[in-house]
Amino acid sequence: MRLVKLAQILEKENNQIYILGLEKAKELENSSNMRICRNLEQVLENAEIVISSIPFTRDGITINMPLSDNKIKINEFMNLMKDKTLIAGTIPNNIYEKYKGVEIIDIMKNEKLAILNTIATAEGAIKEIIENTQVNVHGSKIMILGFGRVGKTLAKKLDGLSAKITVVSKEEEELAWAEVYGYTNVQLNKIEDVIKDYDVIVNTIPHIILQGDILQKINKDTLLLDLASGEGGINKEEAQENKINLIKALGIPGKISPITTAKILKETIYEILEEKK
Repeated sequence: MRLVKLAQILEKENNQIYILGLEKAKELENSSNMRICRNLEQVLENAEIVISSIPFTRDGITINMPLSDNKIKINEFMNLMKDKTLIAGTIPNNIYEKYKGVEIIDIMKNEKLAILNTIATAEGAIKEIIENTQVNVHGSKIMILGFGRVGKTLAKKLDGLSAKITVVSKEEEELAWAEVYGYTNVQLNKIEDVIKDYDVIVNTIPHIILQGDILQKINKDTLLLDLASGEGGINKEEAQENKINLIKALGIPGKISPITTAKILKETIYEILEEKK
């Protein structure tokens, strides 16, 4: 939906928009400066800049297009992209290496965008916590695994709701920042000593942290919320075996605040294109 809203915003600013892979979005029908295309050729014979998904792909083979029943293979797409600029998010490294003739911009590597996106991620995480627990956020004991951009913003928002925050990390710098902010901090290698005491555990680390004996020590009433991309940081199968409530929450900004996210995307894209001049 953030791409749908982005297309609408760009159209209002008198850009000519060519659409492919958003067929299920009724909002894009009957627009004066928007052309719904049937295939890649129709798009690429006209468009100078191609804006695609965040993440660009989920399987490494096809482009991520949840609002379409069609599939476009990455190799087919990239082979037609000569002399074009591709702007997308979380683009696999092998695509840069394989298609060196295409200008590729991973918008999620833009630090400003990544930071602003954490606001929606934090708000969405709090929404999940409220809807999937039976206790108030106020006074809840909440553990946050990782204290990067998302962890910092989420902790700030939860702190504003009077939650009791513990930050877990293996990075000394992150633990130092947690102490500066006034949160309890725990070394990752000592997580087993404290993990049974929490109402909510939120993971932001993009590799498996909670598995095996650690999962078995978690209280069955604890909510596990995994915000990390890819496989995340929690072993899903083992969590299910232990009957632990696990929610895997991906792409929160585009889901809960597509208009705000689209506005941020637009400004970032304009800034990127201005720098290219």
